[in-house]
Formats: sequence, structure tokens, C-alpha cells
Amino acid sequence: VKHAFSLIEEGKIAVLIDPNLETLELIDPVCLVDAIMAKQNLGTKIEDAPLVIALGPGFTAQVDCDLVIETKRGHSLGRIIREGSAESNTGIPGLVEGFGRERVVHSPCDGIFESKMGIGSLVETGDVIATVGTTEVQATISGKLRGLLNNGLTVTKGFKIADIDPRREKADHTTISDKALCIGGAVLAAVDGF
Repeated sequence: VKHAFSLIEEGKIAVLIDPNLETLELIDPVCLVDAIMAKQNLGTKIEDAPLVIALGPGFTAQVDCDLVIETKRGHSLGRIIREGSAESNTGIPGLVEGFGRERVVHSPCDGIFESKMGIGSLVETGDVIATVGTTEVQATISGKLRGLLNNGLTVTKGFKIADIDPRREKADHTTISDKALCIGGAVLAAVDGF
């Protein structure tokens, strides 16, 4: 925490990773954004900061946070919800070029994730893109790897480990997605309005 504060004093942006919010009282933030993407509230409380913003399903504005940002693709993506909740998690990813569920690769078992591929790699259906333990993981569709876990992470069966963009070369993996840009813009608008 001391290092983070010294960076802030130097005019730099400090990123502090604290999944259990052990440093929350030391930091005393003006705003807390729950962007865990667990699709459920893992303990965030409206009292955690003067402004508490939560992303996606599992939160209710004016109950466990001040504002909820809609994260489901569609007309309401990025909507700032001041009362109530985001749309429920359907478990089905939004469509890109007609592909939804197929775009997302999940771990076939528990184990350690390893891949020789990188974000931006072009893959064909059936290519081995990673291993979990000794189990090979194949590409579910042809496209460009847009999301991929870091090597060495422990994953459980069913955990999201990769995302394949079917637009292949047309997919720009060097920028954030349109969805992430919309959600980030909504968070910025909510903070600015505070």
C-alpha cells in the first residue's frame, strides 16, 4: 500500500490488486468498482466507499451498491442502473459473426493452465491451444485468440480459459473490445457524475 501511495504522489497511476479487500480501510477510496466478473456479489457492500459501482448481474443498486452497469450485449449494454439490477446471467455469450457459446473455451478439468499460444494467434477448429494438466484443449472454432489465461494458473473444470474471435484477421486484438469500451465509458460517466 505504501508503494501505491508513493506512486500516486509521483503523479503515476497505481494499480493495487487486492481480491479480498484487505487494504480497503487503509486506502479509504472515494469510489470502489466491483469488476470481478463473477456474475454474483462476492461480498461488495454499499458502505465500502462513498460511491460503489458494480458491473453486471448479481448486484442491486441501492441495496449492495450505488450503481450497477449493464454488461449484457444488446441495446442496454453500458446502461447506468440507479435502482434495481442488471439483466440475469444467461450463461450464453453474445453473438459475434453468428457464434456465441462456441467462441468461449472452458477448461475440461481441474489443473494447471499452460499454452504456447498468445493473444492474437490465428487458430483453426481442432488446433490444440492449451493444456490443463495433461489434458489437451482444442479450439472450438476457427478465428483469432482474443482472450487467453496466463500460464501457470490453477483452473477448475468449466472455468473460462480462452475466447476466439471468428472475424480472424479483421479482429483487432490490440485494443479493448467494443463491449469493454462501452462498459468502461459507463463507469467513467458514473464517476464523473458523482
